[in-house]
Amino acid sequence: MAVQQTIDIIIAQGMLPLYFNADETVSIEVLRALHGAGVRAVEYTNRGEAAFDNFKKLVAVRNAEMPGLLLGIGTVKNLQDAQSYLEAGADFFVSPGFVPEIAAFAAEKEVFYAPGCMTPTEIIAAENAGVKFIKLFPGDMLGPKYLSTIRDIFPKLLFMPTGGVDTTHESIESWFKAGVCAVGMGSKLVSKQLMADKDYTTIAASTTAVLNTIQSIKSK
Repeated sequence: MAVQQTIDIIIAQGMLPLYFNADETVSIEVLRALHGAGVRAVEYTNRGEAAFDNFKKLVAVRNAEMPGLLLGIGTVKNLQDAQSYLEAGADFFVSPGFVPEIAAFAAEKEVFYAPGCMTPTEIIAAENAGVKFIKLFPGDMLGPKYLSTIRDIFPKLLFMPTGGVDTTHESIESWFKAGVCAVGMGSKLVSKQLMADKDYTTIAASTTAVLNTIQSIKSK
């Protein structure tokens, strides 16, 4: 899918849920819960030896049950992983840092890439490499005030914080007021405990609540 189409879908839902679980079945059921709640773009985290095999199973389930759902891979740190995951069916890439080789590869393949950036220097390097969408990471260390301070320097870029964004109206609204286009939500939304308990109903309900909160904030 074209880069702009991916960006449009993430902006429309206003958040990007991300998670990983070593258990293949849990990973699949979480994906079903997120999709059932209305999510149309999900980031699966490349963490641990099970990640690649799990991702391939998720792609198969997505293809069979969830047409139109974008399934991306996060914590991609080198070109080899990006190549492998693209071949496995990844729709987009997310990194904890800016990796020039991945940016070039993504541009060549016309795939959305969101690098993690913390400093203006990193953001400038990503922008000069053609990146349009920046993952502010770690969000809890930087905070909405940081983005408010630097936002005007980068008028053409889109920002999404990941790390420390809570599910509360107050937390989400503070980031949108600072100028983000979406928020990345990991353990605050899909917690290790909920996955351990296989509580997919709560994951779905919390996700629906967050999506509704974001739409109410954006409509003001």
